[in-house]
Amino acid sequence: MTAVAFLGLGAIGAPMAKHLAAPEFSLRVWNRTASRAASFAAQYQATHSDTPAAAAAGAKFVVTCLPTSDDVAALLDGPAGLEAGLAEGAMLIDCTSGDPATSRRIASRLAARGVAFIDAPVSGGVAGAEIGTLTIMVGGSPTDMNRAMPVLEAFGEKIVHCGPVGAGHALKAINQAMLAVHIWSLGEGLAALARAGVNPAVALDVINASSGRSNSSQNLFPQRVLTRAFPRTFRLALLDKDVGIAARALREQKVPAPMIQLAAELMSMAHRELGEEADHVEAVKVIERIAGEVID
Repeated sequence: MTAVAFLGLGAIGAPMAKHLAAPEFSLRVWNRTASRAASFAAQYQATHSDTPAAAAAGAKFVVTCLPTSDDVAALLDGPAGLEAGLAEGAMLIDCTSGDPATSRRIASRLAARGVAFIDAPVSGGVAGAEIGTLTIMVGGSPTDMNRAMPVLEAFGEKIVHCGPVGAGHALKAINQAMLAVHIWSLGEGLAALARAGVNPAVALDVINASSGRSNSSQNLFPQRVLTRAFPRTFRLALLDKDVGIAARALREQKVPAPMIQLAAELMSMAHRELGEEADHVEAVKVIERIAGEVID
């Protein structure tokens, strides 16, 4: 069996880790809320570790799935930290939706100890994690990605090498920025159409048969905005974080990006107004407030 450690059993991390609780892997888990890791280990074929170092000790692969790259970097430090447990020849697979610059610093730090690193953020949501069909965007050497394939294939269906370390996180952040642009622009458009007397359901039907369609128009708005259901599947706070990463990356690359910079500001505003627990699609509520028009 291949020894694997999984750190971060959140909404998407836990279903990803379930696919590694399999006969071909010896799985250890750690979570900042220890009771969550203990419950996971009791339910699945896994061992609960008290510290990141204990989880990583002897593991060939360590997978992290945390809110931010800073959280991953913070796990490395101290005698109970992740770096203390990582052995030479091991690999850290970071599935966090993180930032490229921090990933490069982590990779450089681990390389000095003979530990490989790839950034491997995922797309597909909780539903994709549950059934093991995530898209995985990999930054790192092709050799390292190939070595990690048995782990990545356990929870991913489309696994793409994007470039050097940080490339996976860069692509994920830009994808999220596009999601934010789609949500906000569609919300503005539908609010204006509602004011003009066009039923939002009719407007979406036409848009989805035309060139303006997107996942937001085809799925998110019909299922959430028109129904006012707004299930909490992906927090607005995390989309705000992701779009901020994209905006910073574009500034670092000196690429003019006024639309994505504006999207970052708008998502930050919506996050502040709606709070930490709001779903990402609930950003539409801010548009509705500003426009004085409910899309339903």
